[in-house]
Amino acid sequence: MKRKYGLSFSIVLMLFFIMPNTVHGYGWGYKKNYDNKLPELGKFGEILKGHDAIYADLTTGDKEIYFTFDNGYEQGYTEEVLEVLKKHQVPATFFVTGHYVKTEPDLVKRMVDEGHIIGNHSYNHPDFTTMTKEQIKEELDKLEKAVANVSGQKQTMYLRPPRGTFNENTLKWATEFGYVHVFWSLAFKDWETNNQKGWKYSYDQIMTQIHPGAILLLHTVSEDNAKALDKVITQLKKDGYTCKSLDDLMKKQLVPEGISL
Repeated sequence: MKRKYGLSFSIVLMLFFIMPNTVHGYGWGYKKNYDNKLPELGKFGEILKGHDAIYADLTTGDKEIYFTFDNGYEQGYTEEVLEVLKKHQVPATFFVTGHYVKTEPDLVKRMVDEGHIIGNHSYNHPDFTTMTKEQIKEELDKLEKAVANVSGQKQTMYLRPPRGTFNENTLKWATEFGYVHVFWSLAFKDWETNNQKGWKYSYDQIMTQIHPGAILLLHTVSEDNAKALDKVITQLKKDGYTCKSLDDLMKKQLVPEGISL
């Protein structure tokens, strides 16, 4: 009887690991705020609790911001973005896909060499909420290995879910895999390469939504973003903002107040 029970338990575990993700999926979103304050999350605030997931710095209210970029494919503007970041000594996190690593290995290497962080945006950019735990892990592991093969970064700890979709299962599983989900508190429709509106559109969108602790999501396929970035950073510094990395944010969350590193 003991052997049969052990076998049955193993089968149940195996089925649990491969069974489909049947929990309802969500698309990340919030009510935008134009008064230099955090946007309202609604129910998403409760869903994120208990998981290693961030969308802004909620710890201090300091005028610190975090630049993140999503890189699915290259449109010719990432080098310009990197030059601006280098000029201002601003750290950033680039969430890349397998296609990007495969087609732009030199840019990925340059990002790491210049002190930026590579985040995991999955290898094939699927909707995680329709996948099993095992399938998601394969996506993340494959991307991490691809990054390690072309750069000095051997691990990825920050995850931006493809398409911004998530649910309780994907949050839980990512935490078990050792990842921190990174959403955002400032974004706008900047990814339509055939619908760019000029650098001032990007500049205005950022400056009207900016707030202390903001995690900005920008896409490097946007010419508007590339042309606006220098002006944006210059003005943000004049306004008293400091640009930090996600590693800095994690230290703030993990280290007790009053202890300096």
